[in-house]
Amino acid sequence: MNESENPLIITRHSDAYWRVTFDNPPLNLYDPEIVTGMQALIDELERDEHVQVVVFDSAVPDFFMAHLDLRRSDEIDRSPGVTGLAPWPDFATRAARLPCVTVASIRGRARGVGNELAMAMDVRFASKEKAVFGQLEASCGAFPGGGGLERLHILAGRARALEVIVSGEDYDADTAELYGFINRSIPDAELDDFVDRFARRVANFDRDAVAIAKRRLSELGGVPAPADLAFTERLFFSLLERPAAQDMVRSLFEQGLQEYGDLELNIGDRIGPAPVAA
Repeated sequence: MNESENPLIITRHSDAYWRVTFDNPPLNLYDPEIVTGMQALIDELERDEHVQVVVFDSAVPDFFMAHLDLRRSDEIDRSPGVTGLAPWPDFATRAARLPCVTVASIRGRARGVGNELAMAMDVRFASKEKAVFGQLEASCGAFPGGGGLERLHILAGRARALEVIVSGEDYDADTAELYGFINRSIPDAELDDFVDRFARRVANFDRDAVAIAKRRLSELGGVPAPADLAFTERLFFSLLERPAAQDMVRSLFEQGLQEYGDLELNIGDRIGPAPVAA
């Protein structure tokens, strides 16, 4: 994949402050091109000796990252990366070990692996009016396989993690803040300036102090074990590949999954069983 085909746009505001923008319209699906771009990015971040803060955001107005591309899930590379894990848990594990701080600036929908990506960042800020979070895997006969189980449990606690996972519903930014899986819900008009100010402050401080603070917090807990991530991902794909799950996925495609429209915009309200009669 050449640079013009890369759905990740890297902007270097300075040696210490980078911004990574997902630009994979219309939904910012997690597809093979995103996987390739993220592997190249983590390689570059590990080599760089100056970067201190990296902000992740989206150029697609309604989506931070929709979810796994279910039409092309069999094309997603699952071969071991540097950590011995498949590419997604490999990226998340290596990002947790970076000396720089990773920041998610979330505007639009972050569902499935999109929410898992946000939770894999060190810090998360979201648009009060436009951010939407969810783990939609239950509607596909599966459960979160990219760290959703592990990170939601750590950030929100068991009961709230279970609620989010088994309901398949959407959660607004205020609820995500209340539950603890984002840092702050911020008025949309203020989000960009707030994140930029935070990033520039971090970029201006001593790199060793920032890196050691992040490392010690990780050592004290709060980062999933790589072996747990690998085991959960294998369970996720084994569930997704079952005939019953494939029937559920086909039904969702018939309703408009992975097309820009009502289902993808409002999937938390549209999926699930019919109301029980009184």
